[in-house]
Amino acid sequence: MEDNYRHKGMRKKLVDEIRKKGILDEHILDAINAIPRHQFMDSGFLQFAYEDKPFPIGSGQTISQPYTVAFQTQLLDVRPGAKILEVGTGSGYQACVLAELGAEVYSIERQKKLCEKTKKFLSKFPYKMHLFCGDGYLGLPQYAPFDGILITAAAPEIPQTLVDQLKVGGVLVIPLGDVSVQTMYRMVKKKDESLEKEKFGGFRFVPLLRDVAND
Repeated sequence: MEDNYRHKGMRKKLVDEIRKKGILDEHILDAINAIPRHQFMDSGFLQFAYEDKPFPIGSGQTISQPYTVAFQTQLLDVRPGAKILEVGTGSGYQACVLAELGAEVYSIERQKKLCEKTKKFLSKFPYKMHLFCGDGYLGLPQYAPFDGILITAAAPEIPQTLVDQLKVGGVLVIPLGDVSVQTMYRMVKKKDESLEKEKFGGFRFVPLLRDVAND
């Protein structure tokens, strides 16, 4: 898995671009700078790896736009040692950003073929991650509660099963809406089990689907 001076130079330009767009948390920018995004894509697409754009990775999924990864991570407010559930592993890029920040990452992916491919790929990285193939709507109750939950797909509603797996004071970051456009929310779970909600503009994600798929 080569990561040469050219790759690092392209990554630095990407980080500068994300900073100009409003990501000011230097820990997150350092994490983006540390992770070789080109390795998460086929070698023929190197020229796209450090553009601030999403890119198809198969199974109807995408590797998220770096700015979106950084933005969601910033909303999550990750602390070293935090136990984070990610719904929608995809390529594993977002999971690596969380792990680079010191989180203990639990990630679940619905698409079986993609899940197995990503598991094998991420085993090459020195991060503490627990990867599962399954229905993201169900979460991972056996490992709850979580300090934070990050949903990386468009949800038509807030899954109560996931809210139940969040600690009091924990943060849920979720893009809510239909398949055309979603609104990003940051929600904090209060002692009475209600959610304190904040809106953060429009985004586009692939849909969050139910049940395990075999394609």
